[in-house]
Amino acid sequence: MPFQEAQTGLRAVLGDRLSRSKSDLETHGRSETHFALTPPDAVAYPESTAEVAEIVRVCAGAACPVIGWGAGTSLEGHGLAVQGGVVLDFSRMDKVLEVRPEDMVAVVQPGVTREQLNHELRATGLFFPVDPGANATLGGMAGTRASGTTAVRYGTMAENVLALEVVLADGTVIRTGSGARKASNGYDLTRLMVGSEGTLGLMTELTLRLQGQPEAVAAATCAFPDMGDAVDCVIATIQAGLPMARIEFVDGPTVAAVNAYSGAEFPVMPHLLVEFHGSASSVAADAQFFGELVSDMNGQSFTWAEQAEDRSALWQMRHHAYWAILASRKGAKAIVTDMCVPISRLAEAVEATTQDIAMAGLEGPILGHVGDGNFHAILLIDPEKPEEMTRAKHIADTMAERALAFGGTITGEHGVGMGKLHMMEAEHGEAWDVMAALKVALDPANILNPGKMVRLGRNRGSAAGNNLPGA
Repeated sequence: MPFQEAQTGLRAVLGDRLSRSKSDLETHGRSETHFALTPPDAVAYPESTAEVAEIVRVCAGAACPVIGWGAGTSLEGHGLAVQGGVVLDFSRMDKVLEVRPEDMVAVVQPGVTREQLNHELRATGLFFPVDPGANATLGGMAGTRASGTTAVRYGTMAENVLALEVVLADGTVIRTGSGARKASNGYDLTRLMVGSEGTLGLMTELTLRLQGQPEAVAAATCAFPDMGDAVDCVIATIQAGLPMARIEFVDGPTVAAVNAYSGAEFPVMPHLLVEFHGSASSVAADAQFFGELVSDMNGQSFTWAEQAEDRSALWQMRHHAYWAILASRKGAKAIVTDMCVPISRLAEAVEATTQDIAMAGLEGPILGHVGDGNFHAILLIDPEKPEEMTRAKHIADTMAERALAFGGTITGEHGVGMGKLHMMEAEHGEAWDVMAALKVALDPANILNPGKMVRLGRNRGSAAGNNLPGA
């Protein structure tokens, strides 16, 4: 077996930081959602780029798979070792290496979490804006091209990673990008690596773009009689040029779940949650204008908050939503869907999804980042009832197909992992073969997170066989 061939070399590099304990293997074989337990052969805990490079060289010599691991919060099984091998847990590479306030840049190791970075930035007047909800590691966020509630203003990880240090499949260490805000030379290897889900290289250092803390912040929630009115309000807000920092949607069932979970008393109706950042005068003007738009679009139960504790209370509906929805059906597991469509088709897509869920006889509250057309249905299933899993997966596929028909994408946020692999050809066509060709060029032995992102052995060459999950 590949791992057995690599084990002696790995022990020489890591000593007791190569773990084969049952608890470690199971911890690194779990997903946040519905995927089955898939333990790796071992878990490695590197402490430096040099160690990562040596681990990869040893594994390459034995054709042993290597899978990166951050906080384990991904939702599509990105970190599961579907073909065995070694999971590299980056929790010991968790240092903020440098902060350059004058350049608005931070250099971090991949195990630094977004909350940890922002804690260390408190005295600088700067912050890192990408917020996927979970306290994920920045390496994992870059690997999945994460976004979240603030992407409508500050962009995704693709816009906020300036440079990388990456270990390639043969152990070579490269640097991509720079601390400059732009460049006009060569292929954009930084963007290639961001979102590659660890299939092309392992990130060991990230240079990140920072933002200035806004002088003033104001948040609001408002209810609407139906989804159409809420989306019309979003479209009007965007067309008016209001600089929203966040604008989120939750449907009536999500509100009901949050009320039951946290003792809140929000009206059980679709809600928008919005936040503006800027100077005191600009935020006040934006808030007033938005309030007028809400009134024009039949909004009600409109509540503003400017103090941090009041904003936190308003945002609890969104921040607690996933766990509240899970708690609404005891013992349930979730299939968390993810699609992104042009804003003009958002209401239609949500309404069609609601009908699909009702016809399937499942519970599936809907919420999302309406400012960029991205929404999710949290499909609750009984893990003891395979027919519910089948119906939920059919809904997820139907949502993805509808997104493509509407000119959108099968995933705007969660990434491909295992859950969306079978939909990649439908979205990308021949371009998916180009991705496979890049994979073959950079990882000819197919050791970096095999079973993810691409399908090898199709039209443009092959590597270590077809890398479908379970192959």
